[in-house]
This record gives sequence, structure tokens and C-alpha cells, in this order.
Amino acid sequence: MAARAAEHVSAAVRDAGGPFTIGLAGGSTPTETHRLLARADIDWSNVSLWLGDERWVPHDDPDSNAGMARRTLAGAVGAEVVAPDTSLPTPAEAAADYERRLQEIWVERDGIAAPDLVMLGIGDDGHTASLFPGTAALGETERSYVENWVADKGVWRLTATLPLLWSARTLLFVVVGEAKAGVVGEIIDDDVPYPAHLVSSRAADVIWVLDSAAASRLGRV
Repeated sequence: MAARAAEHVSAAVRDAGGPFTIGLAGGSTPTETHRLLARADIDWSNVSLWLGDERWVPHDDPDSNAGMARRTLAGAVGAEVVAPDTSLPTPAEAAADYERRLQEIWVERDGIAAPDLVMLGIGDDGHTASLFPGTAALGETERSYVENWVADKGVWRLTATLPLLWSARTLLFVVVGEAKAGVVGEIIDDDVPYPAHLVSSRAADVIWVLDSAAASRLGRV
């Protein structure tokens, strides 16, 4: 599964033949894909890495998505991760600062500057990035990156919004494990409006990479 995901990313970068942006997912699922990408035939000098979401923790915290990306991919290939500055005083300031910085890295194609490829996962509650069910960020219609209070976890997150993810040229969902099978089936087969479904339903191009366990409850493939 990780190999298939890495193949999709590598092919997209090579096909672009120039500057390219990759939005990275957090958590533990992407780590093997990152390791395979680090060995792929990619000109990393053309690639800008950024984060679909980040936890409100220092970058040297074990839970930092930026830290994980640097350990498993960026550090191995000499690439920079454009990450939110979690040393700023508040999540709101960090999100606004990151929103401005991201506008500077999007690649223009056919007159439109937008994210190229964004890697995403899904939680067993249907969240993706840090767009959790019932949170305020799901209602954002203007901004591209915001702070998001997740009451169930008692934490702040920073996250790409629906409009930003909808604008991406390709979304690559990578989902592993039987614990995700039920929600994957409800999203793909039944159009249940989990955050991940809201994201995928209006995206220009969506690729699903599932292991057999995550796909075990799909009625169609």
C-alpha cells in the first residue's frame, strides 16, 4: 500500500516536470510512504513540502507533524518543510501566518495557482486533516488555513480548510486498517457526510489507496 501511494506521488512529480507542491498528512500512517519516497527518483529541489494540518505543539515535540515529516522524509532528501510556526503566541496567529506563507509556494498552471497533490488520511470518526466532526473549521468558506478547537480532545489544531482542499489538483487518501473500514464504506458507498466525504465529494481528482482491511466493507471497488 505504501509502495502504491509512493508511486502515485513520484509519478505526479515527474509528470509535472518542474516546481511541484506536496501536502503531507500527519500521524503514523504516512511514515512508510515517506521512507519509500526518500528513495524514489525525484528531483527534490523542485518540490515544496507543506502540512495539511499540525498539532499545537513545538516542532521538537514527538506529536509534531512537522517533526515527523522532517525525520521520515525531508531530512533524508534535503528538502524543506514549510510548516506552521507554533512558537507564535496563539493558534490564530500561527494559522494566519501560515496561510500567507502558503500563498507564496503554490504553482501556477493554466493561470491558476493551487496546491498540486495533497496526501490525506482518515480517522475512525471520519475526520481528515484536522477537520473533525462538529468543529468550527468545517464552516469556514473564505480562509484557506485556520485554527480549530477540537473539544473532544481538548486541543487546538491548525488545519487546511475545505476550500483549500477542494482547490487541490489531486487528493491522495491513504487509509489503513479494519478500524477504518466502516467509515470508508460509509464515505464511498453511502455518501455519509463525514468531513472526509465533504472534502472528497467536491475535489477535482481523488485517489484512494486502501489496504485490504480498510477496503473490507466496500460494496463497490
